[in-house]
Amino acid sequence: MKNLLSILIVLIAPFAWAADRSTTQAPTVFRGEVLEVQQVESYTYLRLKTRDGETWAAINRAPVTKGAAVTIENAMVLNNFESRAMKRTFQTIVFGNLAGANPHAGMARPADAPVAPIAPVAPDAKVAKAGGPNAKTVAEIITQAASLKDKTVLVRGKVVKYNAGIMGKNWIHLRDGSGSAAAKTNDVLITSPNAVKVGDVVTAKGIVRTDKDFGSGYIYKVIVEEASFEAR
Repeated sequence: MKNLLSILIVLIAPFAWAADRSTTQAPTVFRGEVLEVQQVESYTYLRLKTRDGETWAAINRAPVTKGAAVTIENAMVLNNFESRAMKRTFQTIVFGNLAGANPHAGMARPADAPVAPIAPVAPDAKVAKAGGPNAKTVAEIITQAASLKDKTVLVRGKVVKYNAGIMGKNWIHLRDGSGSAAAKTNDVLITSPNAVKVGDVVTAKGIVRTDKDFGSGYIYKVIVEEASFEAR
């Protein structure tokens, strides 16, 4: 499981950090029971019990108590992180936002962790829907995920974010101008062996999966897997 933690990524997190240059991003949430709380300056360190074992997490300072069940959003795992405040090195530690906390507080980023470059993100664009009986917009894939589960779909959109070579595949965020950011229906995550570039407009053909669980609390409500791409 430690090996799994070291390769998972967060594809929607706004920041990334580096300690030994071995940083992984994770895209959704991380859940666990609080076994220990350490408060240091502006940050709270939590030792968590998850279904896959124990791990540490860091969030913006919050009144978390031992025994509480917490959810950390926009979670990201950092490997071999040396915390000067805690005077220790964590083999793996999760950084993110405590669910229900002030949404304007931002993700925890202790002074120990310098900011590293993030993957480029392209602006949204209005893209015409693909043709064919299996064609769907991004919003339709998200909102109709239950009925589309395990079915093949076509979706045309603009690549707004791209992370290559993670877990033997490439991870792509696609948008077509449909849906809304507020409802979280404007962006679909796609995995593929094919390479694309941020800013490309492509037609993707892949299989819709729902509630995809990679372990350690990393769950995707909707994802399109095994996709192939065609240029528009």
